Amino acid sequence: MTQLRLVGWEGDAELPTRSIGPFRTQLLKWVGNKQRFAHEIVNSFPTRFERYVEPFIGSGAVLGTLAPRRAIASDALAPLVAFWQAVAGDPELVAGWYSERWERTRREGKVAAYEAIKAAYNAQPNPADLLFIARACYGGVVRFRKSDGGISTPCGAHEPVSPESFRNRLDIWHRRVRGTEFLHSDFEPVMRAAKPGDMIYCDPPYTHTQAILYGAQVFDLFRLFSAIQECRARGVYVALSIDGSKRSGSFLCNVPIPTGLFEREAVVNCGRSMLRRFQMRGETLEGEQVRDRLLLTY
Repeated sequence: MTQLRLVGWEGDAELPTRSIGPFRTQLLKWVGNKQRFAHEIVNSFPTRFERYVEPFIGSGAVLGTLAPRRAIASDALAPLVAFWQAVAGDPELVAGWYSERWERTRREGKVAAYEAIKAAYNAQPNPADLLFIARACYGGVVRFRKSDGGISTPCGAHEPVSPESFRNRLDIWHRRVRGTEFLHSDFEPVMRAAKPGDMIYCDPPYTHTQAILYGAQVFDLFRLFSAIQECRARGVYVALSIDGSKRSGSFLCNVPIPTGLFEREAVVNCGRSMLRRFQMRGETLEGEQVRDRLLLTY
């Protein structure tokens, strides 16, 4: 079996890669969702590692694509974590959440029911309302107000999927995440608990282009860099998705990456769903027309 090293790859030899195809069954719509190219990210992971760890779970696209036997996933948003805990442990409950709210749109009208559900969430954040809002909101983009953390996204023009369709998706996802323990936590404690040989995938909020995401306005990327450095020193594999856009409006979004922290860089081209790998030996990817970059410590 191929053995991987964190550092010391010589020449231009490529890392051994996995061969996992696309997983297109989306369960939760979410800003920054990696569903379309999650398999590209997964195929950059080492062919062998111990436990999978994802400290910014979001839509769970990469977790669902990988479908690991043993995993830890976490997030700072409590209702989101409670949703995933129910998907893994009680899918019947989740199906009931969605069906009940979908039926309300038939009795009360889609917009009226949606606004009532959103008001209920803002009064008392909970996983059931969050699920339906994510499925029914405009553009599938849940916007969180900085002032109070409330959701502000209006109802979308599309029809939310039927309870039957949602249940079919839910059954698939339950099987893929049932080996995962979901925690409500900041990323640092979760990353500190990772052991040598574990694989961490980080998909943090992009501070320049995802300011609408909860916590993105105050997220400290350099605190994450420090946690990644500690993981690398312990022999933990880390892959980091980071904004590869060059501009957000008129603002230049180049992010300074600490020298020596990452060994390799992969470019995920969302338009062509293409992944290219480079040795990070002074070579930069500034000329690439990309939206996402994947930085690897191995």
